[in-house]
Amino acid sequence: MSVVLIGFAVLLVLILVVRMPIAFAMGLVGFFGFAMLQGLSFDNLFSFRWTSTLTLAASRVIGTVQDYNLSIIPLFILMGNLVTRAGLSQELYNAAYAFLGHRKGGLAMSTVLACGGFSAICGSSLATSATMAKVAMPPMRKFGYSDSLATASIAAGGSLGILIPPSVILVIYGLLTQTSIRELFAAGLIPGLLGILLYLGAVRYVVWRNPASGPSGEKMGFKERLIALKSIWGVLSLFIVVMGGIYLGIFTPTEAAGFGAGGALLIGLGRRRLSFSSLFEALVDSTRTSAMLFSVVIGAFIFSDFITRAGLPDALLGFVTALDMSPMLVMMVILVIYLILGMVFESLSMLLLTVPVFYPLVAGMGFDLIWFGIVVVIVIEISLITPPVGMNVFVLSSVIKGVSAGTIFKGVTPFWCADIIRLLIVAFFVQVSLFLPNVLYG
Repeated sequence: MSVVLIGFAVLLVLILVVRMPIAFAMGLVGFFGFAMLQGLSFDNLFSFRWTSTLTLAASRVIGTVQDYNLSIIPLFILMGNLVTRAGLSQELYNAAYAFLGHRKGGLAMSTVLACGGFSAICGSSLATSATMAKVAMPPMRKFGYSDSLATASIAAGGSLGILIPPSVILVIYGLLTQTSIRELFAAGLIPGLLGILLYLGAVRYVVWRNPASGPSGEKMGFKERLIALKSIWGVLSLFIVVMGGIYLGIFTPTEAAGFGAGGALLIGLGRRRLSFSSLFEALVDSTRTSAMLFSVVIGAFIFSDFITRAGLPDALLGFVTALDMSPMLVMMVILVIYLILGMVFESLSMLLLTVPVFYPLVAGMGFDLIWFGIVVVIVIEISLITPPVGMNVFVLSSVIKGVSAGTIFKGVTPFWCADIIRLLIVAFFVQVSLFLPNVLYG
């Protein structure tokens, strides 16, 4: 156990002090930690202990790169990039505005709803926030919305991107825990919709407290609303084909990702929004992001092998069993740890550092790993808008000029509270997340 504690201490120093990328930090700690378990020695670099350690690392690199299931990541990333460049975010916002814009706080509600729709085909919270900031912020400023409410609705709405399927974070969780990706996608839908409803409630609360923060917009007629709905056929058809195909078992998540990327390309070409240069940019950006995620996953696997070989999951389960605490109380402690870590680590780092440690403990206590995955992703969503490291907040403060991160953090407080309510609902009422997977897959 002392080797594991030393490993975690070195890992934190590398990430927080040295600022080493988490992929390399986890890979190095996992590699040398495994070597220490074998009996670290520099006297003979070709000894068995070094050979076995190098073999483990090499097998993880080769196995991850050749894993067919991992092809879902670059395909979904490409789909999101193509959708972004096809301009579908504007149509989503216009459709939501047509029905909600005339209400108090209606533009902020439209932003949340559009973020939820865009998340369903993008899968990235940061991309959703950055894209919707360009679409939603100008009209909210035009109608005199307070900067805190306007930016908070974008930051909170953007966080939905990692839960509403298809979600890259859920894919990575599924790979780390060897759980079904299609069941994770099914489990994330209802909590994602619940998040949208609670965010709408948060907007209503803000304008109830201060009506001047969210004035009403223009009211649309029936004809204008119908036109706005027709403009989002691309988003709806793409979501139905991709997620409907997965839920009904027509094709696997990997095949669905291929259909989604191809469909996004056809929609972009059909709308004449994709030039050769924009398509090239989408491919380059997708390749760069995929390479980063693959390196992170490889590092996480090497680190996970180290802590598993060191016996940390078994020791942790034995320690908790000896405390004679109820499983749900242990789960509440884990959630508190996640909330605290969310104030320091960004979302992907937190997922990769904690899931290899906690998921064997959670499974050992009899909890469903699909349910645990949704709970973890909700907590990670909260970390995206939690000071001082809320990534969505800092993305917005860099995209939107003249608005400080402090203003956005102040505005997201009601949304943060809404997320805590959702977390408690999903944690204590398991069927909120498991109902759809049970209905579809038994």
